Amino acid sequence: MLKSDFNYELPEELIAQTPLEPRDSSRLMKIDRETGGIVHDRFYNICDYLKKGDLLVMNDSKVFPARIFGTKQETGAAVQFLLLDQISQTRWEVMVKPGKRLKIGAKVDFSGLMTAEIVDVAEGGNRIAEFTFDGNIFDVLDKIGQMPLPPYITAKLENKNRYNTIYSNEVGSAAAPTAGLHFTENVFASLKEKGVDTAFVTLHVGLGTFRPVKEDNILDHKMHIEHYSIPEETARKIKECKARGGRVIAVGTTSCRTLESAASLNDNNEITACSKDTGIFIYPGYQFKVIDGLITNFHLPESTLIMLVSAFLGREKTLSAYQTAIDERYRFFSFGDSMIII
Repeated sequence: MLKSDFNYELPEELIAQTPLEPRDSSRLMKIDRETGGIVHDRFYNICDYLKKGDLLVMNDSKVFPARIFGTKQETGAAVQFLLLDQISQTRWEVMVKPGKRLKIGAKVDFSGLMTAEIVDVAEGGNRIAEFTFDGNIFDVLDKIGQMPLPPYITAKLENKNRYNTIYSNEVGSAAAPTAGLHFTENVFASLKEKGVDTAFVTLHVGLGTFRPVKEDNILDHKMHIEHYSIPEETARKIKECKARGGRVIAVGTTSCRTLESAASLNDNNEITACSKDTGIFIYPGYQFKVIDGLITNFHLPESTLIMLVSAFLGREKTLSAYQTAIDERYRFFSFGDSMIII
């Protein structure tokens, strides 16, 4: 399979720059997984496409304001950090701009509330920084940091909370599990009333999710590694859902990757509580082990995410649905509209 097999032409004006209010007012495209048939709706009607006994599995990871701006102590030059991976309480792998200025030993001040010293250079050119601060680093980041919005969003985010789901709980993501951004308390009330259950997993989304596929042959693409965990309660709910003939529906590609990764650990594809790393790459030809439905946004051309959707729905039906979305002026990407494939 070639990267170009998953390409499509998107008018730039359809890239959503700001989130809609309220969250559940976004458009919803319902796609029949077997026929590719399409229904246009709004997300607040998502329950119309679910049944009593279904189970929605959501990623409760929380994005933190990981982009911080400081000054190099020796020269006063402006420096930007993007915190990527927490190695210890005080040590992080960071992406820096401009990178060439920050050699090992360089020190950076952040608004007088925190300092950092570069202690090593990571593979690929990122830096390892040792931070000094009072209290909890996430409290400091809440004061001085900005949300690490994807590069295709150029508008300023007025409300940090809008780049998190209302059920986000476990701090650690550098990007939002965006399929969940549409959920509101009203939607959850409707789910409960209909008898649709919910469960949570955690997968901390890394910036690798935005890393383009560079190889022409997608099988040569190396996936980034992300950490996930599945609690006992979620494993139990999935087992019970399958036993009663309900459908397990992943909310987002991250929830999908978590469940499919965990299922691959057991010969019978059963989900058990676990905490692991995954670099699973799902593309057409993959045989799904757990999920029966998928709620997701509209993804970038030639991305691993549209490849995952194509694996679940089929490449031709996926590209046809995307063309329909373009023709109908749907909003695309992180703050864009939603689809449910079921």
